[in-house]
Parts: sequence; C-alpha cells; structure tokens
Amino acid sequence: MRILERSVFVGPSLYAHFPVIRLELDLGELEQWPTGRLGPTFVDGLIAALPGLAEHGCSYREPGGFIRRMREGDGTWLGHVLEHVAIELQNVAGEDVTFGKTRSVDKPGVYSVVYEYVQKEEGVAAGELALRLLSSLLPVELQVRGNVPEGWEWPAERDEFIRYAQRRALGPSTASLVRAAEERDIPWLRLNDQSLVQLGHGKYQQRIQATVTGRTPHIAVELASDKEETNKILASLGLPVPKQELVQNEEGALRAARRLGVPVVTKPFNGNHGRGISIHLMTDEEVIEGFKAAREHSRSVIVENFLSGDDHRLLVVNGELVAATRRTPGHVIGDGNRTIAQLVEVVNADPRRGVGHEKVLTRIELDAQATMMMERVGYTATSVPKADEIVYLRSTANLSTGGTATDVTDIIHPDNRDMAVRAIRAIGLDVGGVDFLTTNIAESYKSIGGGICEVNAAPGFRMHVSPSEGTPRDAAGPVIDMLFPPGSPARVPIAALTGTNGKTTTARMLAHITKMAGYTPGLTTTDGVYIDGQRTVEGDMTGPVSARMVLSDPQIDIAVLETARGGLLRAGMGVTKVNVGAVLNVQSDHLGLKGIDTLEQLAEVKRIVIEVATDCAVLNADDPLVLKMSGYTDAKVICYVTMNPSHALVREHVRAGGRACALEAGVNGAMITLYDKGSHIPLLWTHLIPATLEGRALHNVQNAMVAASMAFSLGIKLDAIRQGLRTFDTTFFQAPGRMNVYSEHPFKVLFDYGHNAHAVAVMADLAGRLDVTGRRIVVLAGPGDRRDEDLVAIAEAVAGRFDHYICRRDDALRGRDGDEVPGILARALRATGVPDAAISIIPDEQKAIDAALAMGRSGDLLLVFADALVRSWKQIIKFRPEGMSELRTESSAAPITPPVTEASFDESSFAGLGDVVRDERGVRFSRESDD
Repeated sequence: MRILERSVFVGPSLYAHFPVIRLELDLGELEQWPTGRLGPTFVDGLIAALPGLAEHGCSYREPGGFIRRMREGDGTWLGHVLEHVAIELQNVAGEDVTFGKTRSVDKPGVYSVVYEYVQKEEGVAAGELALRLLSSLLPVELQVRGNVPEGWEWPAERDEFIRYAQRRALGPSTASLVRAAEERDIPWLRLNDQSLVQLGHGKYQQRIQATVTGRTPHIAVELASDKEETNKILASLGLPVPKQELVQNEEGALRAARRLGVPVVTKPFNGNHGRGISIHLMTDEEVIEGFKAAREHSRSVIVENFLSGDDHRLLVVNGELVAATRRTPGHVIGDGNRTIAQLVEVVNADPRRGVGHEKVLTRIELDAQATMMMERVGYTATSVPKADEIVYLRSTANLSTGGTATDVTDIIHPDNRDMAVRAIRAIGLDVGGVDFLTTNIAESYKSIGGGICEVNAAPGFRMHVSPSEGTPRDAAGPVIDMLFPPGSPARVPIAALTGTNGKTTTARMLAHITKMAGYTPGLTTTDGVYIDGQRTVEGDMTGPVSARMVLSDPQIDIAVLETARGGLLRAGMGVTKVNVGAVLNVQSDHLGLKGIDTLEQLAEVKRIVIEVATDCAVLNADDPLVLKMSGYTDAKVICYVTMNPSHALVREHVRAGGRACALEAGVNGAMITLYDKGSHIPLLWTHLIPATLEGRALHNVQNAMVAASMAFSLGIKLDAIRQGLRTFDTTFFQAPGRMNVYSEHPFKVLFDYGHNAHAVAVMADLAGRLDVTGRRIVVLAGPGDRRDEDLVAIAEAVAGRFDHYICRRDDALRGRDGDEVPGILARALRATGVPDAAISIIPDEQKAIDAALAMGRSGDLLLVFADALVRSWKQIIKFRPEGMSELRTESSAAPITPPVTEASFDESSFAGLGDVVRDERGVRFSRESDD
C-alpha cells in the first residue's frame, strides 16, 4: 500500500467547495484484503488506536456506521479506511473536519482518496500517519517494508502528531477570532505560519496577530510589556497595585525582598504566559531560586509584594469588560491512597485534557516547577497526600500549564469591573487583560483589598471561550465588531471567469471597465498580476496564489480573476465564492492531460467558477456545454450571452424577466443589447469598440458582451461600461498576443497566441473577413503536449483559407521530436487538399516568422500564431522590407522608416511579458505558459 500522488486543493475544486487533499492510493495486493477478510483483530486494533472512529456514521449516517461497515460481510477496502483515519487524526488534533470520499479509478487496486483538512501540513501528515497506522495493524506477511519504521509506537506517534499539528494550527485565541469573522461573513487569509491573519479583502482589510489588532497602539503594547512602568502608571491613577522593585542580580533581589517584606513574587521584567513567575517566596533561598527562574526569560527581574487571593483574568475590549474568569493553578486532590504521580494520571485521564490546546484543558506535567512546588510542602511524586488535601503543582494559573478556569462574569462587582476598564484605558490598549488578585471577585476591592499584578496585551481568549466551569463567553465577537462595525464592508466585489479561449482579453476588458468606473481593480491574467493597471508580478497568474495576492493588496476595491484549467486541476480556486462568475466557452484544448480526456470532463472543471458564484452566473448560451451549467449554480441571477437574437431559450428567459445580453442587428450595424427585469437596454454599436476591428472580430464582440454582462451584474453604471469598451483596444501592450495588428509594413500583420483549434479557427475566420488585396499567409504551430488529433484539428481550422502555410514548432518541444509537430500539421493540410507548393516546413519559430515577413508584399495579410510573444513581436516591428531603408525624401535625404522605432521598443519596454532568456545567438526571447 503506497501513495502514488498527492494534490492539495486550497479552495473549490472538482471534489468539494472547501479545502481537501486527494491521494491516489495503490493498495497493491491489499486490494484482495478488505476489512472483512483481515478479520476482527484488525478492526479491534484500529478502534483501540482511535476510539473516535466509533462516532463516524459513514454511509449509514449514524454513530457506529463506519465500524459496522468494516465488520459486515466483506467489509470495506483500505482506501476507504485510510480516508476515515486521516479525518479522525485531525479530529484528535482539535480540527473539526468530517468530509471524505473514496472511489476506485481506472487502474486495478488504485483509489482516489479525498478528505477535508484545515491546515495543509497537518492534513498531509494525517494521510501519511494514517498509512503507517493501518500498515502497523496488518498481519506481518502483508506489511510493506518501510511503511512502518523500526521501533514505531502508536501512542508516541499520535502525541507527536498532535504537537506537530498544534505548532502549525491557529492558536485558540486566533481561531476564535476567525470563527467570529466567519459567522459575520467576513473573509480571512492566514499571512504566515503563526497567528498573523488578514480579515476582510483589499482596502477593507484589518489585521490581527493573536489578539493584537492592527489598531492596537505600539506604545501601548510596549507599556504593557514593561511591568515596572505599567505599575507606576496604574499607581499614579490610584488603581490598586502591589509595590515592586526592578533588580538585576541575586543580591538586589534579596535586598528588595527585605524592603518589601515577605512573602514576595519574582517575575520576568517583560515575560508572558506565566513563564518564569514564582510566588509566595519566604526565604532567601526561595527568592534566589525565583530570581533564577525569572532570569531565564528576562535580563531584568521584578520583585513585588505577594497579594493573597484568587487569580482572576478580566478581559476588556473596546472600553468594555466582556469576560471575567477565576483561574486555579494545576493541582491534584489527595485521596489518602494514591501517590501524587498516580493522581496526576487520573487528572490527565479527563477527556477534556489534551497534549496542548486542542482541548479545553491541558495535561499537567511533573516537571521541574512541579517538583519545586512539591518540595515546598515536603512532598515528592511518590508521596501520598491526605484525603481532600490540595497539592498545587504550578505557581501560576495559566491554562497552558494545566490550570483550570471558572467563568465569573455574572458576579463581578461593578467597582472591580470599572477598575479593569480604567487600567486598560490607562495603558491605551484596545484589547487587554487585567490579572487581578482578590479573595472574592463579587466584592469591591475598595472594601476587601486586592490588586492588579499585570496588564496584558494580546490576552488569551481560551479561558473565556472554553472555561472549565461556568458559561462560555463570546470574547472574539466584540473584537470583530470593533474592527468591522455592523454595516461596514469587509469584502470587495469579485468577478471570476474561465473558458478555453478569450478569457484573458475578457478579463482585461472587465478590469478596464471597472477602472473607468472609478474602481481600483486587482487583475490576475496569464501574463501577470495587475493592480490599478500596473503589473506588479510577472508570469502565468491564473491560479489560487495570484487570487490571494490580489485580495491581500490594501489598494484594490474590486477583483477580476482569470481562472485557468491548470490552476483548477492543481489546487482549486483561491476564493470560496465570487459575486459574478462567467464561462466563455468549452473547446478542445489540453485534453488527455491530468485525467481530463473529454469535453464533458473539461466542462465539469470550468463549471467550478459558476458553482461558487453568488450574485450572477454569466453563461455563453451559444455553447451547449456552457448552457448546461445553468443547472449547477445557486447564483441569484443567470445572465445568458448570445450572438443569436433568435435563441429560443434566451428569448423565453428574457420574457420571464431574466437577464441576458444579445447581439441585435440595426440600420447602423450590430448593437450589444442588455435585458433585465423586462427592460431593453441598447448598450453600444460593435463597430465603436476598437477591439472588434469595426465589428469584424466577432470573437471580441462576444468577449465584449461577456465583459459588459459581468460589469452590469457587478452594478457598474451603463455609461462607465460604454466608456470602458470604447477605450479598450488590442495593442500589444494592452493585450499582448491577443489579436494584435501591425500595419506599418506594406503588408498587414495579425499577431495572436491562439494554440488550439477553436482559437485558430476564430482568427482564420477574421482573416477571411478583413479586406485584403493581396495574399493571405499563415504561420501555424501547435503545442507539443497536445494529442495528434488536436494538432490535426488546428491544421484543419486554417485549411483552404490561406494562400501559403508555414508550419513550425514551439521552442519547448514538450516530449515531441524536433520536426514532429510541423510534420503533423503539414500532413493534415495535404490531407485537406492543400497543394505541397503552398506548404513550407520551417521548424524554428524565428526563422518561420522571418520567412513569412520576407514573403510579404504590398496588400498581403500575414497571420502569425506565436509562442514567444515578446521576441516574435519585436521581430515583426523591427523587420525592414526590402528596399525600404534606401528610400529617402528629397528635402532631408533621411531614410524613411516606420514610425515605431527600435528606440521605442527597447528591452525594458518588454520587461515581464514572459520569461525572457537568451538563446545561443544572444537573441532574447520569452517562454510563455499555456494556462
């Protein structure tokens, strides 16, 4: 049994709309050994290792269902068992995950195992540990060497996994804030491996680190960390604080203890979480030991009066006390029979106690501090306390060291409440915790005494959210309401679009429209990330990483996400939902890769964008596979886009008050028209859109219709949509490789990145509709990783439409021989009747383009399908037709050259339009991605 492949999906994918991990698991000979054949020994051992499996319902949908499934008849296969074990391991570590799905695949004995996760590293480790656990329970003769390390012990492995998971999981305080944000539909992003979290998107974002917020003043945190200065400030306001002195050495600690009077407390000058604190120190020896313990955490040590009473944590948020908790240090209660070590085992057996913070309470450890506490009362771990005798094993009451917490919010005296609020205001914290000692929190400190021993920035919420006793308090909610008052925005509008062809141009159109409407858009495309029209990151940025990049930018207030097939199959979407989702088309491309072999399967991948749309799903009604997606969206509105004004379904949709965008014929040409709620809205003549080449480029007419529909569904005003479309063109710098036109030669060049049959056919159709007085010449290629039938289809898309065909290959062969791709294209052209004389095979892209340019004559049209976009475009604009350099004017005798000069296009002008490298001749070129 081994894992063949692992995929981690960070968002909506083919398998779920939340994060999941997919394993391709090969059972090998264990395919013949379902749990029924492995017998009760295997099942019993698994239940003993993970008792929580008894709660899994599986297909029976009731507790015990999974156990029943394993025991009845032949049982179930180990792929299914591994799914449940990986889920339960995460549950043991404190994560709330439940989803899993296991299915067999085409290969015998191989299974697709999918399970939910919260933290990536923890989820991956859960799958690996599940494999080792199952292997360890198999009969020896079925175990695979290496699956179970020598000396492997389950209890130790389980506890190490829990600790590993907790080191990477959000802490309990941060997790509670994230949950409170989710309850308010506020999105969040984890920004590092610790507790730095972004709440909200774009310009509306707020940040937290644990319980420190982006609004917490730095000076207030510094003051709270300076315990001496805090004590002085609170004392100056008349608040109850102990007397204290700051010391640097043991002699100073002893002198301070004598001046203050014993008992005293020693603690680090700037410590936290109760580390290094020693209390009720009476003798010189104890003071010295306390000084040493504090010195481990800080160079300076505070010695202060010991205040008697219970330890209370008072939590203040935004000027209001929201929770009060009495904390009790970790302890055991004697029964007259068992030793302290045995009593600790009894306490730790409480199912509420865990290794770290994955549960309400933490296990008590018999460590050096516990030993010191026992020695104070003359005990060791083997001592037997009297019945009902309390033996404290910790000097402080922190939950992280085994303490317990009791909620006392409802009984706190108003004076004590006001005291806590004043203390936090005095330090200047928006979120703060006051450590207050008193014998009775229900009575005023003015009457019975008591004192503030500390003020804490970044106070922990665990004791309030999950107290050992009493009412749990919503500590996180007030923090979120402070950062995002009810009614204030937290999300930016998000538009996502996908399709085989046209998605980059459409995404750019939409981003341009939003900018014309006054927004600051964040855009992801195949050539980079753009913030407010400026490229900030280069490369293919159509996956989840780029989506997160845009939404993390504090400048943007709207996001346009081009979403490609590759990213969806590798890692899913980068957002859980979008306001507007669109699918342009589903055409043959990339088939045969990553398990996607048919157009129907490809449509299922692209449909993900529609499945997560909330406000509007924009669908190309002229594509049958896209039209069918309407049954898979929960969006409030479906907007159909059609270039056929007689489309029957769209007509009925419009008559029912639905939203649509149609192309209608008029006396002045074709009009893009919107329909919504019975309104008929003429938007713009297609010939007024520069990107359509006066309406001839029908694919860009359709792209403009989709962009307009998405903009309208985002609530952008009609005038802004019109202005955006009228000012968007397809120059190389605005849309590189997307129907760029160069007209400065005696012939015209049409330049495009089309690399599948549909895209090539669209451009060939456009070439046929343009007015050409000379010949039509095409430079044709196809990616090497496409199937032979895909390459044949590319050739068939242009056959019979051109006067000459130059067949080439891309620089990246992608598994093909050097001349294989152009050879396939040439044979396919001949098979359609194209004569040999009209076909040239020039494998190298640069040489092929040079040959086409050299063939060009006045009135010709060259259609160049390019791969290395920057290099090829520079080749075209720098080309000088024969004899042109010798032409001179009579007045200046200066050579006549095209207005676009080499100086206008120096190498810096192309920075970032691809992965620019030099070939062996020193010529710069760019490698582009397909996705």
